[in-house]
Amino acid sequence: MVLYTQESLRTATTPYHLLDFTNPDTITMCKPMSDADIGGFSKVALDQMPASATEPAHMRFHGNISIDLPPNRPQIQRTGYAAWRNRDRGPTIFGKSLWDVDPYIYLALRVKSDGRKYLVNVQTESIEYTDIHQHRLYAQRPGEWETLLIDWSDFVRTNYGQVVEPQNEMMTQKVRTLGIGLTDRVPGPFDLCISSMWATNQVEDGDTHKEQG
Repeated sequence: MVLYTQESLRTATTPYHLLDFTNPDTITMCKPMSDADIGGFSKVALDQMPASATEPAHMRFHGNISIDLPPNRPQIQRTGYAAWRNRDRGPTIFGKSLWDVDPYIYLALRVKSDGRKYLVNVQTESIEYTDIHQHRLYAQRPGEWETLLIDWSDFVRTNYGQVVEPQNEMMTQKVRTLGIGLTDRVPGPFDLCISSMWATNQVEDGDTHKEQG
């Protein structure tokens, strides 16, 4: 498929690998986060899981959501979340290390979900540094490995959890971080396995599911 941009002509016929958790070094680039950072009681862990006869090597994002409030911090009125994202990558001689996914239609994720309401989070060189573009991760077969496709144009611009205007087109030429969060505030355990995340123009057959915006 040949895609045309305003800057140049590009050919994007092969996948562009972004985060590959079959490589055990990738997990060291990722940062876990939860309401424990502000005194809450949710637990989060990122574990590297080796390949087996039935599963690929992958990162396990798991823990427990608590909505209990810290007793000695009355300014904290809301807890119950956990997330991870890749850390900002080091600069190059050309400046910041950013992913250019503009030649691609989809973000693809190879995951095994427990069925909870996860959000895929993307940070770019946006209007506001704290902007996060979000899309729900709709698992079709919880408990099984599957590939999910999200159209980059379907992500929604948010800031501190709230949808903001204007809904400018995401700067896919300058993607800073990728991650996944759980913010449904339902107490209890969670467990999501991620093998890889990549940009693609291919809609594969079999266990690939294209998500609706």
